[in-house]
Amino acid sequence: MRLLTLLARHGIERHADAIDRLDAWFDQHLPAGQRDLVVSDTSLPAGHTEPLGPGRTLIGSSNAYWEFSAWDAAITYLGRRIDDYDVVHLATSAFGALGTRHLERFDARILGLMPGRRAVLGHIDHVRQPVHICGACSQAWVRSSWVFVAPQELCRLGSLVGISTSALLFSGDPAAPFQPEAPLSQNCRDDLVGWITGDGNGLGTSWHSRFDLTAATLGYFEAKALAILNEHLLSIRLRQAGCTMVDATWLAARVSHLGPDRALERVPTWQWQVAAREVVLHKHLSRSVRAALVSGETADIARQYGTAVGRQLLWQALRRDPALATTRPLVGALRRLHGLDRRRRSC
Repeated sequence: MRLLTLLARHGIERHADAIDRLDAWFDQHLPAGQRDLVVSDTSLPAGHTEPLGPGRTLIGSSNAYWEFSAWDAAITYLGRRIDDYDVVHLATSAFGALGTRHLERFDARILGLMPGRRAVLGHIDHVRQPVHICGACSQAWVRSSWVFVAPQELCRLGSLVGISTSALLFSGDPAAPFQPEAPLSQNCRDDLVGWITGDGNGLGTSWHSRFDLTAATLGYFEAKALAILNEHLLSIRLRQAGCTMVDATWLAARVSHLGPDRALERVPTWQWQVAAREVVLHKHLSRSVRAALVSGETADIARQYGTAVGRQLLWQALRRDPALATTRPLVGALRRLHGLDRRRRSC
């Protein structure tokens, strides 16, 4: 398998060891893989090209849309050569800054499932309620700091920048940073402000570089918010083009239950994968419940007979598990993620 990493960075003042950490990760997880590297640096002028060794190149890029501009520049630089690779690995220099457990799930067998499959593989993030961005509904996306996808899928999108007109989004007022008519739902606006300047996403995760929103920081807030929206839109556009989001932690557990000659068949919904990711490795749950969550057997039932049947079968299995007496928070998470509370809707 030929793999190409497109590493986006902005100079080397922060995450100066990103290339070394990237190489160390591949040495540990894919030691026999054939990999080339393009480093796209948004602190260098567009058109800058510098060899870094065999199969490695440093290029300059616009910083207009942060990592998305960097990746666009790398794809443009490569041209048709990108088709020579089986898988493209999108990464940012901050790939280890926000939770790294999912990075340990990748190996040659998991990545070997990618060629020929219309899928985007990484860590699925999500919010409590669906948001609307430019007319599209989204509740989950693949974290853009570490993504594996086929080159053909990226080429179908054209630019990886999904939204570029900040004047339609931002008001210039730190007290009310979004235009009243901006194509963003109110909960999307609240989520952006909460993540960038507040306590996080309400699911126990917060950003490592939060700051107060003032007139002095407004420009940086707008740039960060635009990057988050483009992260959402990258997954939205890939899904609209026919790609399935695959969570690496779920997939690693699923593959461990496959025989050596068995292929991965169905991939359950992102809700199923995230719920499985949260509870499947919980030591207090019975083996049968963990197996059902990992393998997606109940998800297959849901596909065949209707989601309500599949959800109810899983819920009954969970309720029969005596270990749940001490894991009520997990049950609550499962209820929310699977939509068992009918008042909630997902997209």
